[in-house]
Amino acid sequence: MSNLEIGFLSFPALMILIFIRVPIGLAMFLVGLFGLYFVTGNFNIPLARLKSETFTTFSSYSLSIVPMFLLMGHFATLGGMSSALFKAAEGFLGHRKGGVAMATVGACAGFGAICGSSLATAATMGRVALPELRHYGYAGGFSTATVAAGGTLGILIPPSVVLVIYAILTEQNIAKLFLAAFIPGLLAALGYVIAISIYVRLHPDAAGTRPPIPVKERFRALLKVWPVLFVFLLVVGGIYLGWFTPTEGAAVGAAGTGLIAWLNGGLNRTTLFESYRVTAKSTAMIFFIVLGAAFYNGFLALTQVPQELSSFVVSQGLNPWMILVIMLVFYLVFGCLMDSLSMILLTIPIFFPVVIGLDFGMPEEHVAIWFGILVLIVVEVGLITPPVGMNLLIINTMDSDTRVVDTYKAVVYFVGSDIVRVILLVLFPGITLFFLRFFN
Repeated sequence: MSNLEIGFLSFPALMILIFIRVPIGLAMFLVGLFGLYFVTGNFNIPLARLKSETFTTFSSYSLSIVPMFLLMGHFATLGGMSSALFKAAEGFLGHRKGGVAMATVGACAGFGAICGSSLATAATMGRVALPELRHYGYAGGFSTATVAAGGTLGILIPPSVVLVIYAILTEQNIAKLFLAAFIPGLLAALGYVIAISIYVRLHPDAAGTRPPIPVKERFRALLKVWPVLFVFLLVVGGIYLGWFTPTEGAAVGAAGTGLIAWLNGGLNRTTLFESYRVTAKSTAMIFFIVLGAAFYNGFLALTQVPQELSSFVVSQGLNPWMILVIMLVFYLVFGCLMDSLSMILLTIPIFFPVVIGLDFGMPEEHVAIWFGILVLIVVEVGLITPPVGMNLLIINTMDSDTRVVDTYKAVVYFVGSDIVRVILLVLFPGITLFFLRFFN
């Protein structure tokens, strides 16, 4: 059996391990380990690679940005920023038809600007928004679908942990990826608001009413959001102004949110150590997935699978746009079954060389950034797409009175909004690259 055949056989082996519930990081690690053994015929080689790969992966300075962004999200929750965002958005939107749901989306977008994790944004805002939605008579399925969809904004609106990983994998500029994600992130929030507006008109009983809040109270609630704006401008503005690197910016953001949480009384010795513990646990999980992917992708590179696949696709003479659509559909389907980080780590080393080899009439760097944003979006759509949809499952566990099928019915409107957004960004790459071209 040739090395190329061993490489292709590793895909079904990996899928089998994933479907029998082996953690994705461990599955990739095992397939890579034994794949290297079958290719080289010597078990000492994969063991030696294990030593070098572990050191190379975990000593990467760029990866230190991950725990900093995760810690920043925990401190933001302790500082009451999630509640402040929701109250401010609710003050301006809550009295409208479907307004509390719209406020939830707005709060998720704001929290995503200081969190960087989809699941963390959904879980945090779920604790804040679900009781309010229930109190004002919103249907359970509509409420859970709104929070689950809003949670996906956490990973698209900068800063984003997954975009950092994509940048490291493809050797792209993290700051430019963050810049490119702004407009797609805002379009996502706007699309969800439109989806809510359509839903409540077709299902008027699904949303209750909320009395308007006096204008003075609205602006008082808005003033309480200043810490979020401060941290966001400090981190993102500091990166673009060249005050510090993205990694340093993440550390500054974590320190800033920690200080605000301490001043607000949410951070003490107990909550500080709990934040460290949760951050360490999440970081260990992410790093192990990264290690497993590095091991598996190193094995694939040795078998020449990515190179052969890229050459085969290019030689077929297919329209580059058709190839891109096929890839995006693949991400959309498998995004239902895996988390976004695992999908990107598993597929980017295979798909990225193919995309870069195609002619889209743009510089290679722009293609890489545009493709990264598209992949991130379609994978996040998978998080709210039945039958698995990880965001849906997490939110439904927080509202046990709501049937999962009711959430599935309501989330279709948000998925439809996402599909329209993906089509727009595919047809008009300039939307994604606008700020990139403007500042260049």
